[in-house]
Amino acid sequence: MGIGIGILLLVIGLILLFAIKEFPASVQEVVDPTTVGWILVIAGVLSLVLALVMNQRARTTHVEERRDI
Repeated sequence: MGIGIGILLLVIGLILLFAIKEFPASVQEVVDPTTVGWILVIAGVLSLVLALVMNQRARTTHVEERRDI
């Protein structure tokens, strides 16, 4: 689930940065869409990295061997 959210945030951020050229005036008065785009890109990359690191840690297995003498 973390990888999917990271990709979603990344795609929405890149769309806000590069694909949409004109924003409505009411949106630009409240918030700068370019800044929101960069924030979403950074959050998406961070989410992807954290999801991959957590998945890597979850795959490790610990084997305990007991020998009765």
